[in-house]
Parts: sequence; C-alpha cells; structure tokens
Amino acid sequence: MLRALVMDYGGVLTDPGADGTGQPLVEVVRTARTRGLRTALLSNADGATGPARDWLADLFDVLVFSGEVGFGKPDERIYRLTAARLGLQPGECVFVDDLRGNVLAAVATGMVGVHHRSVAATLAELATLFELPLDG
Repeated sequence: MLRALVMDYGGVLTDPGADGTGQPLVEVVRTARTRGLRTALLSNADGATGPARDWLADLFDVLVFSGEVGFGKPDERIYRLTAARLGLQPGECVFVDDLRGNVLAAVATGMVGVHHRSVAATLAELATLFELPLDG
C-alpha cells in the first residue's frame, strides 16, 4: 500500500507558479496530507533556513537535505533514510524527481518512481497512484 509522497524541490516544486500558494504540485502535497498520506521533501540542497524552512516544514512532514545528512541522490541511503524518517518502508513511498537517474535509484530501493517531465503529466500519475483529484 502506498502511504507517502516524497518530492524533490529543484525542478519539481520550482516550476512556474511555485510560490507556495497556488502551484498545482504544492496543492497535491497539501491534499495528500489531508488524506492521511505522509509527505517528505528530499533535496540535494545544502539545507534551508528562516522563512524558506518554515514554509517547507509546514508543507511536509519530513525534510531531508543531502547537505545536512552527508550524502545525496542518487545514493540509495538517502531514499532509505527518508522512508525511515517517515516511519515507513521504501515500498510504501512514491518519489517524484525531474532527474531520471534519481528516480531509477529510488526505484532500486523499492520506491515507486515518478519521473517529472511536466506538471500535467506528474499530476496525472499522482492522481492514478493515490486516487487524488488532478488539480490537487
């Protein structure tokens, strides 16, 4: 059973309109949480501070930054760590990233992978996997 949505930031949540208010993928994360799914941000960034971190912490249950943990995507350890921080097994998580290699590495750990190529395509895939409305 799929119980978590794990999203990359750069290249996924940074699509046009990603200001935290109306971007469709941000809305999907919010909808997922209201429906009882766990959510995580998994980023190869150094970390986030101040208002940016506050905004992300309000949106996601778990924040994982490679700069804070000492290894990053596509190292399989980061996917396992993210699942563990969610209190789940990798096979219960869907991972969304714009880089194919990162998605393949997540799949190798047991996660369901979604290769983000456009907001519309990712929304359609997530709607199917989680039975969510297409508009978030």
